[in-house]
Amino acid sequence: MTDLCALSASEQARLVREREISPVDLVNASLDRIERVQPLYNAFTLVLAEEALAAARVAENAEPVGPLHGVPVAFKEFTPTKGHVTTRGSAAVREKVTEDPAIVRRFREAGAIIVAKTTTPEFAYSSFTRSPMWGVTGNPWDPTRCPGGSSGGSGVAVTTGCVALAEGTDMGGSVRIPAALCGCVGLKPSLGRIPMDILPTVYDDMSHFGPLARTVDDTALFLRVAEGPLEADISSQRLPIPLPDRFDTDLSGLRIGVSEDLDIYAVDAEVLANLHATANALRDAGAEVVPVSLGWTVDLVEAWYDWWGVYLAAAFAHLLPEKRDLLDPEVAGLLDAGLAMGAVDFARIDQARTRMWHQLCGVFGNHHALLCPTMALPAPLNSTTDADFEAIDAEGRLHGLEMTALFNMIGQCPALSVPSGMTASGLPTAAQIVTPRFDDPLALRIGAAIEARRPWQQWSPVSLA
Repeated sequence: MTDLCALSASEQARLVREREISPVDLVNASLDRIERVQPLYNAFTLVLAEEALAAARVAENAEPVGPLHGVPVAFKEFTPTKGHVTTRGSAAVREKVTEDPAIVRRFREAGAIIVAKTTTPEFAYSSFTRSPMWGVTGNPWDPTRCPGGSSGGSGVAVTTGCVALAEGTDMGGSVRIPAALCGCVGLKPSLGRIPMDILPTVYDDMSHFGPLARTVDDTALFLRVAEGPLEADISSQRLPIPLPDRFDTDLSGLRIGVSEDLDIYAVDAEVLANLHATANALRDAGAEVVPVSLGWTVDLVEAWYDWWGVYLAAAFAHLLPEKRDLLDPEVAGLLDAGLAMGAVDFARIDQARTRMWHQLCGVFGNHHALLCPTMALPAPLNSTTDADFEAIDAEGRLHGLEMTALFNMIGQCPALSVPSGMTASGLPTAAQIVTPRFDDPLALRIGAAIEARRPWQQWSPVSLA
């Protein structure tokens, strides 16, 4: 059973198609792994054992219906799934879902079997995965540390082998942060590549569905299943740039700019050392890799937090009058701040976003991609909070945690996080690859080149009886 869990999603699907393994065996292996992992890491809010096994028995006796036929997957609890109660991580919300969103429908139509829902902080607001509703989720390399958020349960599910593919949502790094801290691959696709239809507005341009996976190929498989136009999402891409069957990992002719700090962050020395090793791997693959400066400033991060507070307030502030006591106090504070912001000040955030977009365009004018850290630090202790990573030093450097949210302020660009190495204490670090608007295949190709030259350990060293 453990051997089945170690397989990639692509390999699981191939073996099911060739009838060398059964969907029932795959689902049983996944459920067994979940049962043993859950007490250690608290990665799941709902385990769908009976439902998943029933679907597996049907799949076992059917002809393959799609590229994930019989493959177990997990979805984040923020994302509604038909027939299940969704809380979005909150004790103040209890929604009985009667219809799947497009991404869930597409996975079911591809033959995937949903075995569980994964933990998220309330309303996916944090880089930590904990909430009054679902408790604290631990990092698979050290359960006293943070797995990242807000798709932390999905990151743990993948790197402990419970599933080979898990879904996440990314509004400020919520796929890439747990991918980085848990040691797997995470992609914020370009805006509209995967249609977004679970929000109260279709004019949101920060929010993305995205995959957490152990390999770049599985990341691409997720994208193939989930992508494509949806009329209900005004931003969905009608003709996304096609993904190749295989990624060419010879990067000759590519010029990649590397930024250690986005001109803003104080970055951990081991994170930087592994970023440099990753840059050297890209040089070995034939790319020219050169330092770049974006001209970004700390006030952009502050603008992001203001934007995020208004977004949350617009969606959830209606809960404050009657359900404040049920909310995470940090969430309630963000909602209050969002409500207090003036309309003109909020509109000025778009002016800041415009400036940073023009600065990034200056990099993309003579570089094919940007390489930078995903996180400024390895996984912090779960006893810390987001507020512990807001200090600005005398040199104007932000001692922050994530380096992802600024790329949500520029929503159209894909951003891929891949493992870059390990620290001396055994925690993963990650590099982030950002490519021009809508060019997800290029980000994945560069990620595949890193994977080929600096392969990462796909499993956390958990000891399971």
